[in-house]
Amino acid sequence: MGKSLFIAEKPMVARAFAAVFNDNLKKYDGYLEGDKTVVTWCVGHLVTMSYPEVYDPEMKKWSMSTLPFLPDHFLYEVIPGVKKQFDIVSRLLNREDVSRIYVCTDSGREGEYIYRLVRNQAGVHDKDERRVWIDSQTDEEIKRGIKEARPESDYDSLSDAAYLRAREDYLMGINFSRILTLKYGSQMASFLNTRRQVIAVGRVMTCVLGMVVRREIEIRQFVKTPFYRLVAFTEEDEKKAVAFEWRARKGSAYFDSPLLYKENGFKKRDDAYDLAKLIGGPDELKEKDSAKCDMELTVLSVQKKDEKKNPPLLYNLAEIQNDASKFFKISPDQTLQIIQSLYEKKLVTYPRTDARVLSSAIAKEIDKNLKGLSTLSIFKPFTDQIFASGSYKTIGKTRYTDDKKITDHYAIIPTGQGLGVLKSLNPTEQRVYETIARRFLAIFFPQAVYKKTAVEAVKDSEHFFANEKYLDKEGYLAVMHYSFLKDKNDDNAGSELLSQIKKGDKVPVKLLSIKEGETAPPKRYTSGSMILAMENAGSLIEDDELREQIKSNGIGTSATRAGILEKLVKNRYLSLNKKTQVITPTLTGEMIYYVVGYSIRPMLDPILTASWEKGLSQVADGVIGEDDYMKKLTAFIRKYTDEVKSENNGAVLSKCFNYASQFYKKGSYGGVAKEKKSK
Repeated sequence: MGKSLFIAEKPMVARAFAAVFNDNLKKYDGYLEGDKTVVTWCVGHLVTMSYPEVYDPEMKKWSMSTLPFLPDHFLYEVIPGVKKQFDIVSRLLNREDVSRIYVCTDSGREGEYIYRLVRNQAGVHDKDERRVWIDSQTDEEIKRGIKEARPESDYDSLSDAAYLRAREDYLMGINFSRILTLKYGSQMASFLNTRRQVIAVGRVMTCVLGMVVRREIEIRQFVKTPFYRLVAFTEEDEKKAVAFEWRARKGSAYFDSPLLYKENGFKKRDDAYDLAKLIGGPDELKEKDSAKCDMELTVLSVQKKDEKKNPPLLYNLAEIQNDASKFFKISPDQTLQIIQSLYEKKLVTYPRTDARVLSSAIAKEIDKNLKGLSTLSIFKPFTDQIFASGSYKTIGKTRYTDDKKITDHYAIIPTGQGLGVLKSLNPTEQRVYETIARRFLAIFFPQAVYKKTAVEAVKDSEHFFANEKYLDKEGYLAVMHYSFLKDKNDDNAGSELLSQIKKGDKVPVKLLSIKEGETAPPKRYTSGSMILAMENAGSLIEDDELREQIKSNGIGTSATRAGILEKLVKNRYLSLNKKTQVITPTLTGEMIYYVVGYSIRPMLDPILTASWEKGLSQVADGVIGEDDYMKKLTAFIRKYTDEVKSENNGAVLSKCFNYASQFYKKGSYGGVAKEKKSK
């Protein structure tokens, strides 16, 4: 039998694989070789799709007559800057003494694509190809992956989806970018006073741009509405008092009144004052926000209950990118780079995952991960409790383990290995690791329990409500005291009084206050919340549990979302505030939004964009065929390319450009919006 060739995606990964072999490996230019084993690597992509001019020199010049560009077959070529490594890999793949090839690129769609491009360009035939699919780069996991490697042909559907994704992005980018630039690029350039303006369009990129611009327009058009609430306090010092807030209930003088903004607030301050007078409030409240008083409320009901909160599900890439944006003010792309580095150092499992649960297989051996963490003083108190309670033994029967919710990889968790390098990590890397580790440890702890008390009281026919909530049993929250954050102490003032109140009691009111509030505009996206919105097909869902319940295929994939944001910022279509991670459009970006909106509107639809991603997943699962997908894709491109040729939206776009320009700094087409940031 000949030698086995192992091909990894990066040199560092190749070294991790080489470390598990006892084969006298010697280093050569671009590979390692021993008696039975050869290990080589790509450097990311070695092969790419050819530019249109390779098909036809006429395509080098952008012209409407050459569009739509829909070739019958696709051409590929070696990327010039990495040709040397490609030649090395190609020669090794085709060596006669290499009888088996182990594909060790990243275990996902893009990793599969990287290898397939290389093997096809190298003309590999009649080799025994095996796919190594691993969840971490620990020695044990690498050995398991090699032992259980499946025939590469088992991943043909995944490869089809990878090729289709690339062709889709390629065809949409070329056809739509060229046709819109030819049609409206000069008009944009003239308005922006630039020499030329390319209108770059992409399947995911343009949809994300649309989400940000729509949110900016919503904020811009938002009109704040003031409202006024009446609040009764049991003490003159509001901080030490229980607050009873008035609400309009049946029987109230203001029930269903047009004077109300909502059931607990008035449109005008005078009406809130009239309510205060109706129940015997002081005259001083007419001129002041608060005034002392002497009255009583009669308690109608007291409801007490426990509110239990589960430990959150484990991290997938989108979730940790969102938290890292909030905690550390770093971009999703920076977060991905950090976790990829932690993965390559064997500290955490595979980063590009959408799953938030464990597999049943890893759940059975989870004590290994815990034992590793127990060697770190910061985590030892928690691992001691976990081992003492035995909760790790039943984790496979909980909501945190579910094979049905895993496609390629389970959630991101610490391996419990590679800990010797922790001290050499920079502070942000250490904190990201701590964040992942604490989220992991939390699932072995019980629920947190809050005590909730709700009291309804009455003065004449007007109803007042007080609510208190305080932490009774810390549960998993004991794990969530991050070393890099100041703990927020829950203020439980008043909880003792509320817990002692009974139906029929008289509650003193020593202060009445009219509180002014105002409606708030929608929040701008941050880099982290945008990643979550992309994961949920355009819906920014803050609630952790609800997000998981309605999870869809989303826009883009865990592997590509961060890169899409980076590209939009690099193109100066979006602006990213590095200190706050808040995202806003640029004038250029908003103008492109209008161009696409009046020409190829479906490109701005998050649900449609998500459906394309779902279609790729169905190809990967073997549900639909490659030909069917390509027919729909080419029909879509042909339809809208031809429509743009015949349309003329110049006049309406001029109005849109003029409207948008007033909100941006003059001459700063790549700059941020001129208006104030929303609260």
